[in-house]
Amino acid sequence: MITTDILIIGAGPTGLFTVFEAGLLKLNCHLIDALPQPGGQCSELYPKKPIYDIPAYPEILAGDLTEKLLEQCKQFEPGFTLGERAETIEKQEDGSFIVTTNKGTKHKAPVIAIAGGLGSFEPRKPLLDNITDYEDCGVEYMIKEPELYRDKKVVIAGGGDSALDWSIFLSDIASSVTLIHRRNEFRGHLDSVEKVQELKNSGKINLITPAEITAINGNGKVENVEVTKKGEAPILVDTDHFIPLFGLSPKLGPIANWGLEIEKNAIKVNNALDYQTNIPGIYAIGDVNTYPGKLKLILCGFHEATLMCQSAYQIINPGKRYVLKYTTVAGVDGFDGTRKEAPKAVVKAIQ
Repeated sequence: MITTDILIIGAGPTGLFTVFEAGLLKLNCHLIDALPQPGGQCSELYPKKPIYDIPAYPEILAGDLTEKLLEQCKQFEPGFTLGERAETIEKQEDGSFIVTTNKGTKHKAPVIAIAGGLGSFEPRKPLLDNITDYEDCGVEYMIKEPELYRDKKVVIAGGGDSALDWSIFLSDIASSVTLIHRRNEFRGHLDSVEKVQELKNSGKINLITPAEITAINGNGKVENVEVTKKGEAPILVDTDHFIPLFGLSPKLGPIANWGLEIEKNAIKVNNALDYQTNIPGIYAIGDVNTYPGKLKLILCGFHEATLMCQSAYQIINPGKRYVLKYTTVAGVDGFDGTRKEAPKAVVKAIQ
C-alpha cells in the first residue's frame, strides 16, 4: 500500500505543479499516470511543439516545460506509479480513499487530486481495413520524436493544425513530405496555411487535395499508400511513414464511474472556493474539470492547483492555521534536505 498526503491522478503539467505547491505546505504527493513517463499531453502528443502562453517563457517546447516542472518539484520527492491507470476508488471509515490501478497497485490518501487533463486519448483512425496491420510498422497516429523521420518519405493526412504544423516542421527533416486532405480548405491557423502554401510553391511539400487515402500497401511495413481524388483513378504514393492526424477522442475512462458529477465529459467542481468535486476530499484541477467561465489552459491549471492545495491542507491538518509566506521571504525547504532562499541583506553602518 502506497500512502501519501495527496494522491494526484495525472502527471501532466498541472499534476506536477501541484507537487510543488503541496511541498510548500509540507504535504507529500504521489502521482498515478497511465502513460509511461510524466508530462501528460506535453510529453506524449507534442513534446517538440512550442507553447507561447506560459508566464515568463515567451516560447518553450512542451517537452522542455515538463523537464522544468520536474526539476521544480524534484526537491519535494514525489512518488510515481507510471504506466498504470487509476481504476477504482473506495472511501474508508476514516474519510481517506484507496485508489487501485488496473495492475492492482493500491494507494491510500486523505485527499485525491484528479489532474487527468482531457482524460485518456484514442486516435481517430482512418476507415481502412488493414490499418492495424501497419501500426508501429510505418503507421503512427502522433509524432513523438521527429528525428525518426530524418531523410524518410512521409505522408501526412489531415486538415487541422497538427497536420499543417507537422508538415511544416518535417519539411526540413524528411526527404519528402506529402500532405493529403479531403478538402481544399484547411481548418488551421492562417499563418500555418500560408506557410504550407509557400512550401508547396517551393516544392518542399507535395500537396494533394481534395483526396483521401483509400489503401495501405506493404510487406510487413508501409511501402506506399493509395490516394484517390474524386472522379480520378487512384495513384500510389511511395512512403516510409503514414501519419493520419485526424485528432484524438478524449475519454474520462474509469474515473467516470466514481460517482463524480460529470458534465460534457468533464468533472464539475466548485470554482468559487477550492475546485472540490461533489465528493468531499476529491478535487479536480486542470483540463479535466468544468465550471462557469472555465478556460482549458495550462496556466489556469496552475492557479487551480495552488488554491486546491490550500484547501487540502485544512483537510489533512484540521484546525491548524497556515500563514501564507512568499517564497522570496521564507525560501523553499525541500524534503531532500535542500534549501533555496534569496541572499540576505547585509547590515552595515555607513561611516
